[in-house]
Amino acid sequence: MQLMVVEDDDAVAAALVDAVQAAGHEACRVVRGTDALLQHQRAQLILLDLGLPDMDGLEVLRKLRQVTEVPIVILTARNDERSVVRGLRQGADDYLVKPIGLAVLLARIDAVARRSKAAAPDTGIVSVGDLQVDTGKREATQAGRELGLTAKEFDLLALLAQHAGSVVTREQILDSLWGDAFMAVSRSLDVHLTGLRAKLDRPGMIVNVRGVGYRIEAVIE
Repeated sequence: MQLMVVEDDDAVAAALVDAVQAAGHEACRVVRGTDALLQHQRAQLILLDLGLPDMDGLEVLRKLRQVTEVPIVILTARNDERSVVRGLRQGADDYLVKPIGLAVLLARIDAVARRSKAAAPDTGIVSVGDLQVDTGKREATQAGRELGLTAKEFDLLALLAQHAGSVVTREQILDSLWGDAFMAVSRSLDVHLTGLRAKLDRPGMIVNVRGVGYRIEAVIE
């Protein structure tokens, strides 16, 4: 498993990286919250300190949860009840207080990873009405007709289809397809969305939820 350690203390970070690598995992370390936001796609689990030099770790957690469900374990010296409650309510999978034994830390990491794996959605063919998206073959058809999508159009359609009936925020889409949900403003999404809608038999399947994002749903005629 690939872990990301978000920790500004060099000694603590080195000990954490050594421990998880000794347990058979791969690990990388970043110092700042902005680095975690830009590089989180490299990680299958994140160990997050709250006392970071550029932004509060709880803000990093909040922003990460806007775009990813990757397991996040808070590892911090903050042991006040308010921080614990905020961390868990904002989406942390576990909240651990330093100092902590490395054996206990590794056991908690394994427990969070098992829960995440059990909850992971199935992949394969996703259907929305007469639309079928085969994520393995990277093919999309509607009423049996091949849509002929570009790579980015397919990625966009697959993301929306996998969350059919629910809103996918603009930040989630930008982060998933371009990796720049927070650090840049991109008009590429609008271009690819227009192209995708033009290729669908029913462009109205993709609903614009103003100020939030987009939702795909079957259209009944």
